[in-house]
Amino acid sequence: MSQPKEIIKIGQLELRFLLDGDDTNNQMVVFEFLIPPGSKVPAPHYHEAVDELIYGLEGTATSTVDGKKIEIAKGDKCFIARGQVHHHDNHTNETVKLLCVLSPASIGPAYFRELGELLKVGDPPDPEKVKEIMGRHGLIVSH
Repeated sequence: MSQPKEIIKIGQLELRFLLDGDDTNNQMVVFEFLIPPGSKVPAPHYHEAVDELIYGLEGTATSTVDGKKIEIAKGDKCFIARGQVHHHDNHTNETVKLLCVLSPASIGPAYFRELGELLKVGDPPDPEKVKEIMGRHGLIVSH
């Protein structure tokens, strides 16, 4: 298997990008998403113009899609259409690894880099700044 094109860390989370918009004529982004035990990722949100596919590689994640909890273990899949409110959690004692596909590629490494930089400062992030970054990349926080 080839090495990731880029690895981005956001707090405890790790995203290993395999393909981005430059590789796919802006049609999709593909990355491995590592979620350590007890992590909640991210605030419930929806994508304005991007569909998401989650495929379980290791461990078991709990994804909540439009209020319905879905367990995603190795080999399981979950399609999240644009507009569906969702978030992902790891309630287990082992790191979860998911394969994520976003299409089109408008939510890509630039978004995750920017969010990662905000979370590096040490203090809890300003929720309004997080919401602003998400909004600029087409992610809308849902309450």
